[in-house]
Amino acid sequence: MKVIVGMSGGVDSSVAAYLLKEQGYEVEGVSFLLEERRLKPKDSTSTCCSLESLLDARKTAGLLGIKHTMVNLRNEFSEDVIEPFIDAYMRGLTPNPCILCNLHIKFRHLLRIADVLGADRIATGHYAKIRDGNLHKGVDARKDQSYVLYVLGEEERRRVTLPLGEKTKNEVREIARGLRLPSAQRPESQEICFVGERNYVRFLENFTRGSDGPIIEWETGKVLGKHKGIHAYTVGQRKRLGVAASKPLYVIAVDAAENAIYIGRKEAAMVKEFQVDKINWLKQPIFPEVGEIQGISSSFRATVKVRSTMKDEPATLAVLDAETVRVTFDESQWAPAPGQSAVFYHGDVVIGGGVIRKQ
Repeated sequence: MKVIVGMSGGVDSSVAAYLLKEQGYEVEGVSFLLEERRLKPKDSTSTCCSLESLLDARKTAGLLGIKHTMVNLRNEFSEDVIEPFIDAYMRGLTPNPCILCNLHIKFRHLLRIADVLGADRIATGHYAKIRDGNLHKGVDARKDQSYVLYVLGEEERRRVTLPLGEKTKNEVREIARGLRLPSAQRPESQEICFVGERNYVRFLENFTRGSDGPIIEWETGKVLGKHKGIHAYTVGQRKRLGVAASKPLYVIAVDAAENAIYIGRKEAAMVKEFQVDKINWLKQPIFPEVGEIQGISSSFRATVKVRSTMKDEPATLAVLDAETVRVTFDESQWAPAPGQSAVFYHGDVVIGGGVIRKQ
């Protein structure tokens, strides 16, 4: 059986390609060139979507003895990921570009290329599992990436293979070292791939400029200072507020309509309830307390994540309609920001998820 592996040049996708070849698949690597071309040369970085990293993917494919193709998706990536990322920040939202990329770029184009090349399956180096069409958490709790995969559709879940779902990051590193892969010693990156090590605010300012507006104290409504653009702020932020205070202050809300930033004490950023829309329900077994996911108009219990690095926490989900849910946590959670995704779990199975819109 032929499988097309998305290879970024990093250690995870490199080891995924190796494992699939060892399992007897006919493996072919595909790398997407996504690097933003409009940045000044001094802003260029060797990220997972740059030409430099894809040359590493080609070297890895050669070492593994598999075919490799490089595909230029710069225009698509700019239109479907970078421009919505910029637009979201200018509207006071906090987007997740990895989710946008999975939704619009990575899996969609891997499937398209697989069809052209006559491949039955696609694969990536994500730490998650697919079983019977259901998306599960990966065994490595610190690296689990099921959160960013909640947008996968039925065909994608049916045709994707995730060989790292049963592996830990340490195990993957050891395999890469044993094979002497180019990516074996590459440090872990926590940066947005197209931003790299630059501050994301500086990245945004390559394309847009914000306008001055007030910084307002959440509790009193008092104006404490002036900001230079709401794109430089996100809910929960503590640094770069530009306001002198005797106590730690955090961004509580970003109001695009008023062009205002609201700041306050930490407890004001703790939120128990909010609304989620653009829901993607993943098809799951019928749970007694849930019933059929599609079309239910009642409440059910689940656990919920509002960022990839947090533990999913118990909550009640009230389904308002097919694409809207109100989430009420048992305990208030730290700074869920409009624009981020909330992902719903039943045990280690992803039920669905959507975009946080309002409290």
